[in-house]
Amino acid sequence: MALVVGGALCLAACAPEQPTEYETDTIDKSGGELIVEEENPDAVEVELPETEMTNAPAQDATTAPAE
Repeated sequence: MALVVGGALCLAACAPEQPTEYETDTIDKSGGELIVEEENPDAVEVELPETEMTNAPAQDATTAPAE
């Protein structure tokens, strides 16, 4: 009996950790998968630009030459 209980405990200890799901108030507009992680206190701080992204004007676009 003790062998069965010991085996069950060993299997439980080796089980893969369940992924943690985080809630965020961010809207993913990319259509991809939004990845959210816990804040890392050792991470390097990054300043992101506040510039709004815009498309290039259509009249400036050219087609690539055929090879």
